[in-house]
Amino acid sequence: MGSLRKCSRSACARPAVTTLTYVYADSTAVLGPLATYAEPHCYDLCSQHSERLTVPRGWEVIRLAPDPESLRPSADDLEALANAVREAARPREGGSEAATEVGRRGHLRVLRNPDR
Repeated sequence: MGSLRKCSRSACARPAVTTLTYVYADSTAVLGPLATYAEPHCYDLCSQHSERLTVPRGWEVIRLAPDPESLRPSADDLEALANAVREAARPREGGSEAATEVGRRGHLRVLRNPDR
């Protein structure tokens, strides 16, 4: 599945592949991998606009290029996910005690801590 986000540049409909962030205090522009979600003070750029990026005189551009292998799921990631699913499915000790509802406000409930 490709990126659904488009390049932030005017009249550009190409898919975004990088995210540009400005660090005004350091006079630096940071161009890195596409952010997980769009943020209001960042700019998503296509590959063409990423390569042609220029900054004001006196500014520095930092280009962060991640290792493509590090972006793929690893065996450690899959094992951690499997362990988390097993832990969530495991019955709790002392699970026979029902949580005691102390109060309610709209759809929220206040439950008494069974350990206390």
